[in-house]
Amino acid sequence: MKIIDKQLLDKTSEQAKQSPRLRMNYNFHERLDDPVNRLLNAMEPDTYIRPHRHLNPDKDEIFLLLRGKAVVFIFDDQGNITEKVLLDPLAGSYGAEIKPGIWHCLLVLEPDTVVYEVKPGPFAPLHPENMASWSPEPDDKKGVKEYMTYLATQI
Repeated sequence: MKIIDKQLLDKTSEQAKQSPRLRMNYNFHERLDDPVNRLLNAMEPDTYIRPHRHLNPDKDEIFLLLRGKAVVFIFDDQGNITEKVLLDPLAGSYGAEIKPGIWHCLLVLEPDTVVYEVKPGPFAPLHPENMASWSPEPDDKKGVKEYMTYLATQI
């Protein structure tokens, strides 16, 4: 049995704080080609999760917030925000399910935020066409900061 407890969340969050990307996965699936990928994703407020979608292969993505606070944004093809939801277990908002082909991202609002994520396997890195061209590249530090500031104003 695999247990999700405070110690595991704390350990994964600590690793996220040490990571240059300010996030860290803890995989429950034992192989990348597992038919179902299940993982903890520990994230810190300045991590950049670029707007993306899951097409070719089509994959649903489900996340349940275990602790912390984050906003899920949904976008149209031009990058306009069409939906948003504040995930905050203390306020009774626990997670989201995103269908294939839907542009989305998370904005992390609190330290030690951890989601439990599930999506079909096998793991496949996102192809460039699944990254939103209307959003900044991760290495564009100034653009990323401005974009994350913009998202924060849309909460």
